[in-house]
Amino acid sequence: MRISNLIALACAFGLPHFSNGVRAAELQSERAALEECGAYSEAGMRECLAKKARESALGLRRAEERALAALSKWDEDAKFVDLAKEKLKASSKAYEKYRDAQCAFAASLGGGAIGNALELRRLSCLVGLNNGRTKQINTDSSELPPK
Repeated sequence: MRISNLIALACAFGLPHFSNGVRAAELQSERAALEECGAYSEAGMRECLAKKARESALGLRRAEERALAALSKWDEDAKFVDLAKEKLKASSKAYEKYRDAQCAFAASLGGGAIGNALELRRLSCLVGLNNGRTKQINTDSSELPPK
């Protein structure tokens, strides 16, 4: 798909423009996924975005596992380590609910577009949010001093 077609497709999705930087990292990731997958037909684009969504979910799960491992090695009292682990698990559950609701909302902004276009919006949202959360978890857990 040519870049002009991709731009038209992005406009059809109604991707919002954020001049004030709101969700800039996630949006950039969404746009990058759309651009990369835009080289394919519409069906191929959906498959490409679905693959990227699966990869981003796997990356997030790995980041959470690494964070739990880093917490286990954290040079802190056991009660604080256990509390942080509980908070990470609770945060992950809350994030999943938020992500699903947010991406359903993002898809709904496609209005009367056909179902496939709405699904492309949802998938690109998943990629952006998962990648943003992965980056945040990696940043937070990398700063823990080990024992």
